[in-house]
Amino acid sequence: MQAVVSIIMGSTSDLPVMEKAAQVLNDLKIPFEINALSAHRTPEAVEKFAKGAEEKGIKVIIAAAGMAAHLPGVIASMTKLPIIGVPIKASLDGLDALLAIVQMPPGIPVATVGINGAQNAGILAAQMLALGDKELASRVAEFKENLKAKIEKANKDLSEIKYEFKTN
Repeated sequence: MQAVVSIIMGSTSDLPVMEKAAQVLNDLKIPFEINALSAHRTPEAVEKFAKGAEEKGIKVIIAAAGMAAHLPGVIASMTKLPIIGVPIKASLDGLDALLAIVQMPPGIPVATVGINGAQNAGILAAQMLALGDKELASRVAEFKENLKAKIEKANKDLSEIKYEFKTN
């Protein structure tokens, strides 16, 4: 099995957030890898990864970082693969990371999800890959239908809660 998505995080302290992306990819049967690389502490390793990812068969990179959050942009500057940035809430409620990832210069795009939005990053990676894979597209559609069913069930459960002045 060959990974087609790479989940990269600046530190293993980001793993509790990034496991949500891994779970989505796993549920959708998309081969992936997970590694920790730091734009500031291991810049040579980041460069080697970014420049070799496509050759390894990677098609989408999910890159997470907190605080200064340069990792997604640094990777994006060295590859033509799509990068999905996940800002991690490490300080300043994650706003520092969000702004660092989303404010990329022209020509170096990073698709950015919400703060700690790893699940959406996994879904977005799956949707990108599904453009060229009908079987995966079917699994993504089923995943989305299951999200709808969860909300419908939640509303049914809420309708059974009784209060004296509740009208529904």
